[in-house]
Amino acid sequence: MFSVLAPRGLRPAWIGITAVAAVAVLTLFFLYSPRLQTTTSRVVVPDPVNHIVTDPSYVDKNTTKTNVSPVIADTDLIDHLAQYFIDYSLQPPYKEHFGELGQRSRVLRDWLTLADQTQEPTKKDLLLNATERVAVSLYPFLEKPKGQNVTHKPVSDLRASFEPGSAGVVIPTSNNTLRFAAHLIGTMRSVLNSTLPIQIVYVGDEDLSPDDRVRLSSAVELGPPLEFLDILTVFDDSTLQLQTGGWAIKAFAALGSRFERVILADADAVFFQPPEVLLDHEAFVRTGALLFHDRLLWQNVFPERNEWYRSQIRQPSAALDKSLVWTEDYAEEGDSGLVVLDKSRMDVFVALFHICWQNSYDVREEVTYKMTYGDKETWWLGLELTGAAYEFSGHYGGIVGWEQVDSRGRHKVCSFVIAHVDAKNRLLWYNGSLLKNKGKSSMKNEYEVPTHWMIDAEWEKGARKEDMSCMKGGEARNLTQDEFDIMERSIDLAKRLDAVIYPVSYETENT
Repeated sequence: MFSVLAPRGLRPAWIGITAVAAVAVLTLFFLYSPRLQTTTSRVVVPDPVNHIVTDPSYVDKNTTKTNVSPVIADTDLIDHLAQYFIDYSLQPPYKEHFGELGQRSRVLRDWLTLADQTQEPTKKDLLLNATERVAVSLYPFLEKPKGQNVTHKPVSDLRASFEPGSAGVVIPTSNNTLRFAAHLIGTMRSVLNSTLPIQIVYVGDEDLSPDDRVRLSSAVELGPPLEFLDILTVFDDSTLQLQTGGWAIKAFAALGSRFERVILADADAVFFQPPEVLLDHEAFVRTGALLFHDRLLWQNVFPERNEWYRSQIRQPSAALDKSLVWTEDYAEEGDSGLVVLDKSRMDVFVALFHICWQNSYDVREEVTYKMTYGDKETWWLGLELTGAAYEFSGHYGGIVGWEQVDSRGRHKVCSFVIAHVDAKNRLLWYNGSLLKNKGKSSMKNEYEVPTHWMIDAEWEKGARKEDMSCMKGGEARNLTQDEFDIMERSIDLAKRLDAVIYPVSYETENT
């Protein structure tokens, strides 16, 4: 069924809702109905200026049609709804528009789905044209960058750029994260023997210079060569300002990549298993969107954030009902260091529009990066608000590090990273890089192979970001021999790559 507009922010609210609801229902009726046997009929349409449904008892010569064609009726109904969205665009402040935008995006999703299903060229063109008009009004970044040929169908062009059946790893990288990206690529190729294609996404030459792209390519000893994508060649940056956006590039990298199934990884991610296993993860196969939880911290500490979620999410999904952030007011839900998405699924594809919008310049500056930390919560929130299917991994974030015993003889595991497991509770990946502590400049060349891990226990967080955190109250588990070997080999390789990526500075600091 077509989604109906949420009432927040519309003027006049309830009258507008009634009009849009009527149009949406009638649109669905005509689109799904076979050819109708029509006779002389009275057709009621929304007033084009005030968007008020006219009195059904009133007959005007301009609203009475004889032998109404279903195609004409479809055109009128869809055009009215599309024009409504365009005329009543969502304006700043954006804080109360997240849910409304989600509802509008559901209509886009339904139009695209119907266009894919219909065999009638006229109806298909009608749906696709309405989609393009509305999509650009909601998400202006979808337009082609200046200097490129304008086709007036950016959504169709974007979908056509995805290679059917493809899958690959996407790593947003800049000059600042070049070293960590080299470590990740080297581990995937030379330690875990992954053959998945890898695409490096950056924001222009100032973000990742041609020389650094060459240096990064040297980290690939096996498998397909690296691919590079300048995201400024895909999206209009005027509303994005990605060169100063930090985490903001990640959502656009996922949407703009040629891969249909995207494994989006932060440059400082560390893998215990080949990334290919993510494509077979039960949650990803079921829904097309696999996410990972953050640490379970700070219950009832950010009430404004939790209240805001509830103001925008009116009908929580089954996935959200399992969330302790949603049900028990913890602070942080998602660890966006690794996100797995299938863009061939229409709901996931359209949800990415919303996720990208949350990371656009005005929205992130006003709301997203103020209410939450960076892009972390934008992934599940965009999927949730647009009605897309998604699942989180079964556990909140754990830890990989080194065992300690406190003064009372209690065992805990301490480090500077957050760890995650697969569906069989085996170590899968962690964030934070192979360095022992990437947050301290004095430790920027210090590596140490971790020995233990813990999950589903209590966090004892360091006071500052660069301080060590611990997990206590659970089982301190040893890394298996295979896991230990993978870490040891990955660190040995990282040290060699450091000498290749930064030969002068590395040799100087290690003499």
